[in-house]
Amino acid sequence: MSKRVHEVAKELGVSSKDLMKLLNRVGVEVKSHAAAIDDDVVARLKGAAKKQSEAKAKPMAPPVKKGPELRRDGGPRHGRRRERHERGAPAAVTATVEVPEKKAEEAVAKEKRPLKLVEGATVKEFADAIAKPPTEIIRRVMALGEMVTINQPLSEEALNVLGEEMGYEIELHVPEEELAEVITDKPEDLKPRPPVVTIMGHVDHGKTSLLDAIRKSDIISGEAGGITQHIGAYQISHDGKGITFIDTPGHEAFTAMRARGAKVTDVAVLVVAADDGVMPQTVEAIDHARAAEVPIVVAVNKVDKPDADPEKVRREMVDHGVIPEEWGGDTVFVDVSAKQKSGIDSVLDMILLVSELQELRANPNAPARGVAIEAKLDKGRGPVATVLVQRGTLHVGDAIVAGLSFGKVRALVDDRGKDMLEAGPGQPVEVVGLSTVPQAGDEVVVHPDERSARHVAEERALKRRLLEHQRPSHVTLDDLFEKIKEGEIQDLNLVVKADTQGSIEALRDAVNKLDQSEVRINILHTGIGGISKADVMLASASNAIIIGFNVRPDPIAKTMAEKESVDMRTYRVIYQLIDDINAARVGMLAPEYKEEELGRLEVRQVFKVPKIGAVAGSYVTEGEVTRDAQARVVRDGTIIFEGGIHSLRRFKEDVKEVKAGYDCGVTIEDFQDVKEGDVIEVFRTVEVKRTE
Repeated sequence: MSKRVHEVAKELGVSSKDLMKLLNRVGVEVKSHAAAIDDDVVARLKGAAKKQSEAKAKPMAPPVKKGPELRRDGGPRHGRRRERHERGAPAAVTATVEVPEKKAEEAVAKEKRPLKLVEGATVKEFADAIAKPPTEIIRRVMALGEMVTINQPLSEEALNVLGEEMGYEIELHVPEEELAEVITDKPEDLKPRPPVVTIMGHVDHGKTSLLDAIRKSDIISGEAGGITQHIGAYQISHDGKGITFIDTPGHEAFTAMRARGAKVTDVAVLVVAADDGVMPQTVEAIDHARAAEVPIVVAVNKVDKPDADPEKVRREMVDHGVIPEEWGGDTVFVDVSAKQKSGIDSVLDMILLVSELQELRANPNAPARGVAIEAKLDKGRGPVATVLVQRGTLHVGDAIVAGLSFGKVRALVDDRGKDMLEAGPGQPVEVVGLSTVPQAGDEVVVHPDERSARHVAEERALKRRLLEHQRPSHVTLDDLFEKIKEGEIQDLNLVVKADTQGSIEALRDAVNKLDQSEVRINILHTGIGGISKADVMLASASNAIIIGFNVRPDPIAKTMAEKESVDMRTYRVIYQLIDDINAARVGMLAPEYKEEELGRLEVRQVFKVPKIGAVAGSYVTEGEVTRDAQARVVRDGTIIFEGGIHSLRRFKEDVKEVKAGYDCGVTIEDFQDVKEGDVIEVFRTVEVKRTE
C-alpha cells in the first residue's frame, strides 16, 4: 500500500521539501507533498536512513576520549601554526564536548507543540490559531504547489505539512460518524399506522381538485367549525381509519425529498384526465414512482366530461407497463370526478386496500422519529416545521434534532389548527421550538435532552461545512470504469430524452444487446422533447446519467445539472453513445470533444433577401455570437439543423462578433427554413484532455 510524501517524511524525521528534492534527485518524480510513493521506494528510503543513523552513531564515541586534547599536547610544531592551534584549541575542545548538549537543546526547541484544529479548517482559522498573518500561510501553501484563498479549507495533508514546517503537531477534530441506528421492534409492540399518500400527474389533470374534494368531504363529515390550516400535509378519516395526504401535488416535491434520502410515501395516486389521456408528465410520474418502489393507484379523473374515454386511458397506461387489475395486472384503476365529487370514496377504499397489503405498522411507544415535510420562518413563532411522525410518539417538551436544527418542542399544532400534546405514527403536525429552519426531507429524531441534541446538530453542521466544498459524487461515463473496479456500482441508470419515439426504441434495443455481466444498464425514464428540470431531479435522486438524442437541455436544467454534478450528454447518432458506454466500461474513453457554448439568439423576424435567402433577424440573449462559430437551430426543444454561420451582419455591415443585448442578422450555411421563435445556439467544439 503506497504512502504519501508527507507521511514518509514524518516517519524519517525530515521535512517534506527535503524528501521531495531527494526523491527527484534519485529519479522518483513527485510534484507535491500529497504525492504517493510506492512501497519498495519507501523500504529503500528507510533502509538508507537506518544505515546513515548507524554510521553517525559510530563517530560519537571518540570525542569522549578527548582526541583534540591529545593532539594539542603532542610534539612540537612550527610556531605560527602551533600558536594558532593553541589559541583555537579550547574552543575545539568545548565544541566537541558540548555537541551532545547542543543537540539536546535543539531537540527541546524543536519539540512540536500540539495544535487542535477542526477538519477542513480554513487558511484564516489556521493563521489565527498560530497567531500568524494569513498571507504567510498562503505563501507557504503556494510553495507546496497549491493555490488557496483566505477562506478556503485546507486538506489534511496540507495542514500536516504546514504544522511540521512551523513546529506544530496537528490534532484534527473529525465530526463523529453517525452510525445508522438499527431499529428492531417486538411484533407485539407494532400497531397499524395510517398510510401516507402523494398525488401525482400531468398539469391540469385535476391533482389539486382531487385533493380539495377529498379534504372537503372529510371536513363536511367531521366537526363543524373546523378551520383548515395549510401545513404541507393533512390527515382524514375514512371508515374509521386514518389516511395522511402530502398536500404538495406533483412529483417534483416527491423526488426532492427522495433525493435527500427520505422515504415518506407509501402509496402514489396517479391522476389521469379521461379526456386527455397519458401525457409526458404522466409518464414522468410513473417512472418516479417506480424508481422509489411505491405502489400506484390510478385515479381516472374528469369522467363526467362528454368526451371522456376511461378505456383509452387504460389502453395507454398498458403501453407504459401499468396494467389494470381487471385486465389481469396488479394496478388499481378508479374512475372519479373531482368536480362532481363522485368516486371519492372508491379512491379512499382502494388506498386503504393497497396499504393493507403492505402491512404498515409502527411502534407508538418508542422515542419519536419522523421527517420534515415543510418548514418556514413564522414572524410570531419563529422556525416552524411540519413533521410527519413515522415511529413513536412526539410529545410537547421533547428535545429534537431536525437536520442541522435542534430545540425543544414548545407546541404541536395539527392541520385543523388545534393544539396537541402528542402526535403518533402517521400523523402530520406543526412543530414550534427549533433553532433554525430545517430542509424538507430532513430526519427528525427525539434525543434524551437538549444538550445531546445540540451536540448532534453541531457535529452535523461541521460535517455539512466539509461536504459543501466537495461535489456530490454522481456517476459519470468518465469514472464508470473506476467505480466498477472498486465495486461502488453494479447498475448504470439512464434517463433518456429524444426527438421521436423511434429513437428511444432504437436505443433500448441497442442497450439490451450490450454485455451487462459487470454492470447492468437500467433505463429509468424515457421521454420526447428537451431535457427539463424534472429529468435532472430524477437523475440526481437516482444517480443516473442523462442522455439526449437530437434534443437540448433548457437553461434551468443545464444550470441545475452543473449544480447537482449530474452527467448530461447529448448525441446525434446512437452508435456514439454505445461506443462511449463500452469504452467507459473498459476504461478506454478517447479524448473528449466538448462543446464550448458562446451565446444564444432568439429569432424575432425572418427576411427574404434575393441571392442570399432567409436572414434571421435575431436578438442575442446570452454570451456573444462570432462569425467563425457553429450554429444549432432549436425549435421547441428539438434540434432542427446544425451547421456553420454563413454571414453575420449588423446595420448592413459585416461584423466579426455581436455581444448580448444587441440585434443582428444571421444566415446559416445550407439552411433556409428558419422561423420566428427559433433559438439559435452558437458554439465551438474544443478537445478536452482527460486528467484521469
